[in-house]
Amino acid sequence: MKRYKTKHFAKWAKKNDVPDAALLNASKDFEKGLSSVNLGGNLYKIRIARQSQGKSSGFRTLLAHSRDVRLIFLYGFSKNERDNVSSKELDAFKTLSKDYLALSQPQIEHAETTGILIKLEDPNAQQD
Repeated sequence: MKRYKTKHFAKWAKKNDVPDAALLNASKDFEKGLSSVNLGGNLYKIRIARQSQGKSSGFRTLLAHSRDVRLIFLYGFSKNERDNVSSKELDAFKTLSKDYLALSQPQIEHAETTGILIKLEDPNAQQD
């Protein structure tokens, strides 16, 4: 499965010192069914621990997921910033999720080239 983060999410992650390794670990936990909430419309909320702290005081992220195809981190927030997203925001993120997951491979490649999507590379993955 290919993993991405949006340009907006990448800025948030950098500002909050959330490294790609943490995102990859969270995505692997998600694939195992750990620490995730299905929000409907292929949109999920998962927890990511702050460095040297636990997940409960960490970050919440929203991601789009299409089984065995792609996973895209869309939005992140700190637990101490806000409890959750509003219903209006949730509807908007469901639409965004649907749009990103509907992209064809050439469209994904274009989004990568233009920096709209940033591919998360697992340094431990086997290279073909």
